[in-house]
Amino acid sequence: MVEDATPPPYQRGLHRFAVLLATAVVLLIAAGGLVKSKEAGLSVPDWPLSYGSLNPPGWWRIATVRAEHGHRLIAGMVALLTVLLAVWVGRKEPRRWVRRLSYLAVATVLIQALLGGITVLFFLPTAVSVSHAAVAQLFLCLIVTLAVVTSRAWLAGEPASAMGGNERPLARLAAATTGLIYLQILLGAVVRHTGSGLAIPDFPLAFGRLIPPSFDFRIGIHFAHRIGALIVLTAVFLTLARVAQSPHLRPRAMAPAAVMGALVVVQVGLG
Repeated sequence: MVEDATPPPYQRGLHRFAVLLATAVVLLIAAGGLVKSKEAGLSVPDWPLSYGSLNPPGWWRIATVRAEHGHRLIAGMVALLTVLLAVWVGRKEPRRWVRRLSYLAVATVLIQALLGGITVLFFLPTAVSVSHAAVAQLFLCLIVTLAVVTSRAWLAGEPASAMGGNERPLARLAAATTGLIYLQILLGAVVRHTGSGLAIPDFPLAFGRLIPPSFDFRIGIHFAHRIGALIVLTAVFLTLARVAQSPHLRPRAMAPAAVMGALVVVQVGLG
């Protein structure tokens, strides 16, 4: 059965709820980063409970426990909100693919929770920890997509009307840039979870050279992450340049493209 091509009516509440959830997911990812920064992943040794209870007394008094249990509390809130969003979308959204996207988001957040539990129960295996980080980014992309496709601009058909045949190369470039950014995030997760952040101690050179004089795994993954950063930087600014050259997209897309360019520069500086 072919779905009605008429766009559904804009639902402000649904869209705002999706935006709220996307914001909460960013907070959750930041909380997860704090857990790793404090090396607090095993400060609460059991799962799914914390010291045998849902909310152990005095958990906020110890910094590492506060980081780990706080991360779990935020994760529980995000999982609940994701289920609520999926129920809302399932009841009110006529587009089948959007409903399926919301159900996929629920499955993804459950997988993410399971990976988090396995990480604790098996004492932080690198492969599981990296997978936990990787799925987190996929989950964020799903929720952001739900926020976008329930927005007024999307339902008004602006993306379709603004994207002519001449803009297809830009669409492919933007998709490729997104893929490169995701691969770079995976490399960064491997660097962090293998303790390779200082495998090359100088910057922007590597042991005073453009290419390290010798390699082991830690040096190799660190150097690959640096090369990936250059590739992502190039792809982002190529995308920004193409947006600037597009008269149809420039008024609507130039601001977010410029923010993307600024953020990648800040990210390289932080690295």
